[in-house]
Amino acid sequence: MQSGAGREVGVVFVTAHDEHALRAFEVHAVDFLLKPFNRERLQLALRRARERGGAAPSGAALAAAARIGWLERIAVREGARVTLLPVAGLDYAEAQDDYVALASGGKKLLKQQTIASLEAALDPAQFVRIHRCYLVRLEALGKDRHQVVLAAGEGLPVSRAGRARLRAILEA
Repeated sequence: MQSGAGREVGVVFVTAHDEHALRAFEVHAVDFLLKPFNRERLQLALRRARERGGAAPSGAALAAAARIGWLERIAVREGARVTLLPVAGLDYAEAQDDYVALASGGKKLLKQQTIASLEAALDPAQFVRIHRCYLVRLEALGKDRHQVVLAAGEGLPVSRAGRARLRAILEA
């Protein structure tokens, strides 16, 4: 990663869970601190980060390494209230600029998030991007060729690229 001055900086992972160490080093983290740690151990990690040379990991690689697992619930703010939508109940997500409309059980909730970031957080074995605007849970699919028909009866358009991805998953 580049710092504001254009210098390379190292990344140090800090967590209370030792099972994430392998993932940290897969993206070339400089060090891994397991909580609780002492002052000397922190100073050593910071020194290593300052001395780091070579290419730093990309933001996407760091995000992938930091992910503990696929998203299981989606928090959606509705005024002062927060609703936790179970991913297992999500039929599909529809992109709406910098928002996604999350369809579940015939209702839609609006969340400020891009569809690309939502797609990255969901298990690809359960969800497929069928169009630039739609991400669908595989269990909710019907059998139409140019349109995905959800179990609830709602139809969503499928682009050429989305059809190819969908076909590859369904024929596997």
